[in-house]
Amino acid sequence: MDFSSKLLEQAVDEMSQLPGIGKRTALRLVLHLLKQPEEQTEQLAKALQNLRSNIKLCKNCFNISDTELCEICANPSRVSEIVCVVEDIRDVMAIENTGQYRGHYHVLGGKISPMDGIGPSQLTIKPLVEKVTSGKIEEIIFALSSTLEGDTTNFYIFKQLEGTGVKTSTIARGISVGDELEYADEVTLGRSITNRIPFENSMKG
Repeated sequence: MDFSSKLLEQAVDEMSQLPGIGKRTALRLVLHLLKQPEEQTEQLAKALQNLRSNIKLCKNCFNISDTELCEICANPSRVSEIVCVVEDIRDVMAIENTGQYRGHYHVLGGKISPMDGIGPSQLTIKPLVEKVTSGKIEEIIFALSSTLEGDTTNFYIFKQLEGTGVKTSTIARGISVGDELEYADEVTLGRSITNRIPFENSMKG
């Protein structure tokens, strides 16, 4: 792709680093930004800079937050004794959109994947185990996607929690094997949370 401007080429190269954005789409987006009022582009740049500079991880659940405690963990009406274990913020948003869950979350930051060099130490599994051993948690709900990596991560955490006495369950398999939670429709995801089953039963399947 030939560019008449090095500045344009640099902007397109950076934009094309985003997931699902090829060079042609990146060029279209950059040209769109050039047509907008300058202050609008500046607001976008400022919002992205503020995001990178000021975003935090909730000290309790590792959800993305503006403050030390995210809005969910800080909400006294939420059931803190039930914790739903998810991969990332997109899964929290997907489950919240169902309106069927009123407990807390624990965001792992990924799934165990030896092929990608991701082991248990790269995830927030240790803080989760510490949270359970503190004795304040009654139930852990595994809500990772039903992939090999998701099932491996679920099983690893399950083994780490053995002997703690905490109840472990998993979302019902209304979600197709291999599907990511963020792409599930709200009704199906809501039902899978409500109709969760003991984790031991899922292993028998």
